[in-house]
Amino acid sequence: MKTITLDGQALEAVAGHYDEALRLIEERFDVRISARGNEITLQGEGDEAGDREIRVQDLLEQLSDLQSRGIPLGREEIRTAIGLMERSGPVRLADHFIQGAIRTSTRKAIVPKSRNQRTYLEGMLNHDLVLAIGPAGTGKTFLAMAMAVSLLNQKRVDRIILARPAVEAGERLGFLPGDIAAKVDPYLRPLYDALYVMLEQDHADRLLERGTIEIAPLAFMRGRTLHRSFVILDEAQNSTSAQMKMFLTRIGMETKAVVTGDITQIDLPSETVSGLVEAGKILKDVPEICISEFDENDVVRHPLVRSIIQAYDRYEEES
Repeated sequence: MKTITLDGQALEAVAGHYDEALRLIEERFDVRISARGNEITLQGEGDEAGDREIRVQDLLEQLSDLQSRGIPLGREEIRTAIGLMERSGPVRLADHFIQGAIRTSTRKAIVPKSRNQRTYLEGMLNHDLVLAIGPAGTGKTFLAMAMAVSLLNQKRVDRIILARPAVEAGERLGFLPGDIAAKVDPYLRPLYDALYVMLEQDHADRLLERGTIEIAPLAFMRGRTLHRSFVILDEAQNSTSAQMKMFLTRIGMETKAVVTGDITQIDLPSETVSGLVEAGKILKDVPEICISEFDENDVVRHPLVRSIIQAYDRYEEES
């Protein structure tokens, strides 16, 4: 059993409404928590009870430290901190909430929610080309978009270019009416959705109108050379070998390129080689290129998504 004392404001922030956060910590770490005044008592049972108590003590004290540094501790921040401590073992929360945070607008900062996400952000800062490979919901596109907007705000790049292969994901969409923009819009809509999370919609729309931010099908990249740009190729597992080589050779001076994809969700014909799979093999030993890999432990969507990914992995292994 351990007893620790927290600052009153920190305890209020950590406990949340109706002690929601403390109950969540109890569930995740299998430690009973009792709060009385500014004192919190931790009691674990069974094997490794002492280790679990120490981890919870570390978590609560680091949350208190973040509160004292002016970091607002809302429900999302608490859940992020719990996930980091639960999945990553010993970790300095300040590295994620302060040093690793990205500010894309006047809104709150975007914080990496796992060790792999933080490594990914560092890779984008320190390399001109990054390949991000992993399952859905691990933040590959979201964090790349956040980094792009942050560097645009710092005037380290002049524009953002977002591209996707226009590949039907199992459904036959048939003939789409309208001009070329209307025809490819369904394929590119997820990029707009991510952009509007980063920026106020009016601001984002102005940048799109001026061409500071451009969203286009991968095929439109052919023949271009992109200088002082942040270029994201999303859903790259659906690019062909030729398309991937074409995209990678568009990189101009002072340009950063990020290629994201999930190699378990390839919608290309079975006889077609995925450009992302091939690029991962060809470029793995090039020191100037960063390859970031994610797994189900990095999933930051609904907790059920992680369970679904694990269930599919087990099924495929058994099959």
